[in-house]
Amino acid sequence: MSAPSPSPAAKATSADRGAFSGRTAFIFAAIGSAVGLGNIWRFPAVAYENGGGAFILPYLVALLTAGIPLLFLDYAIGHRWRGSAPTAWRRFKRWTEFIGWWQVLIALIIALYYALILAWATNYTIFSLDQRWGDDPAGFFGEYTQALGGAEATISFDIVPAVLVSMIIVWLAVIIVMALGVQKGIAASSVVFIPLLVLMFVILVARALFLPGAIDGLEALFKPNWGALLDPSVWIAAYGQIFFSLSVAFGIMLTYSSYLKKKTDLTGSGLVVGFANSSFEILAGIGVFSALGFMAQAQGVAIDEVVTDGVGLAFIAFPAIISQAPTGAGTLIGVLFFGSLVLAGFTSLISIVEVVIAAIQDKFGFARIAATLWVCIPLAVVSTALFSTTMGLPLLDVLDKWANEYGIVAAALVSTIVVTYVVRGLPTLRDHLNHQGTFGIGTWWLVCVGVIAPLVLGASLVLSTRDLLMDPNTYEGYPGWFVFVFGWLMAIGLVVIAIGLSLIPWPAGSNLHKDDSDGDPIAPEAVAGRGLVTTPEAATPHELRSAPR
Repeated sequence: MSAPSPSPAAKATSADRGAFSGRTAFIFAAIGSAVGLGNIWRFPAVAYENGGGAFILPYLVALLTAGIPLLFLDYAIGHRWRGSAPTAWRRFKRWTEFIGWWQVLIALIIALYYALILAWATNYTIFSLDQRWGDDPAGFFGEYTQALGGAEATISFDIVPAVLVSMIIVWLAVIIVMALGVQKGIAASSVVFIPLLVLMFVILVARALFLPGAIDGLEALFKPNWGALLDPSVWIAAYGQIFFSLSVAFGIMLTYSSYLKKKTDLTGSGLVVGFANSSFEILAGIGVFSALGFMAQAQGVAIDEVVTDGVGLAFIAFPAIISQAPTGAGTLIGVLFFGSLVLAGFTSLISIVEVVIAAIQDKFGFARIAATLWVCIPLAVVSTALFSTTMGLPLLDVLDKWANEYGIVAAALVSTIVVTYVVRGLPTLRDHLNHQGTFGIGTWWLVCVGVIAPLVLGASLVLSTRDLLMDPNTYEGYPGWFVFVFGWLMAIGLVVIAIGLSLIPWPAGSNLHKDDSDGDPIAPEAVAGRGLVTTPEAATPHELRSAPR
């Protein structure tokens, strides 16, 4: 017998947040978030520097013992409590709301500078057509960005026109997609862009494999150094790569899962997303190192002399590769590589911005377009004002370092400890996941989330702090005040602001006080140490309640 339709009164008190049309739309959107710039320009160098082919072992262990388990954790919280990061955490347990706001603020910081990288990639896609950087890619990048370097870094609002125009275009595209909503905007763009991204990168890899020296590059990447497995830092690097590339612990996957239908298979979806992300990283490694092998042979140097990552790989090393490639091949490689950066970065950026929009929409009960404009216009103005300037690159560098290592890592550490040992809510989340999941989880998941993940996250945080404090020089040679203000002070400030935001009362019209989008009541708070009682009449996991004491 079907459930009765909600009464008009019930409909009036239901949150109108939007939703994915189905599991496929969610999976494409989640993959779009996970597959980003880090997959293309970070993973290959991390693998090469940490044992080559042998790195695959700790990488897979990290994926199975931390990446996918934390993905499940995000899915469970967002799906059960049907809200943005602050809303879902508050419903999980009232006082944990600050974790949600912390995640929102981390996403906000990342969104500000992520748009700059997209602007660069957009311009370089065009530059690839005529190889505008000439014979000096490093010099051209410096002229193009006009970036202040090292000790010269300071607060500057000297605009770089070429960057300004591209950033405005990026933010206009973001606003349009976000205004269209969860299904017509986020999901629809991901369904188009992710297959296109994969197709473009497959073509890029196929072309790069036929460059002279490509095999040498692949041998350098995949030749295993088994001795590296005895180095703890290699294992920390593997876990770090998984944390950063899977979009866990800073609100994205939690927010996306809140838009899922109640009868969705969460664990099966998580496995698809996790392995799809890792598969693309391997593909990126093959393409990047094939090209680096060609570059090393063309310059007559060893592979290790050309291996780099991040901005250096994308905007200096790859243009050099393109310039040295045979006629026609260089242009193709350039357009495909930088076009891939644009697509991967854009799907990630919209997922990051969605964390902020969802929080504002829930807090004030805004309609979709209103929430989009309230969030995106100020974000676009601040982002463009700060990062289309000569201080854009050093500011990006410092914010990225601390937002990742003292934002995402610290937030993940705190959330796993709070969920496992303070609230003791893992049994509730486990049973919620298992109700519809095709891949059952049990003790292994509890151990991974409650023991392995906190230990690795804590070790990563301690080692990063030690390295920064023990280094006789400031980070990348930037002035001490610059690193303190935009690094340490920013990271600490996010926590303080998050706690303050969690203390502000929610307006009467907020989504916190409404039923979910289907008109159903929200599940109650997790009960410490108690799982959920499975009942035959429960059609969805949201209808399950904690076992009595």
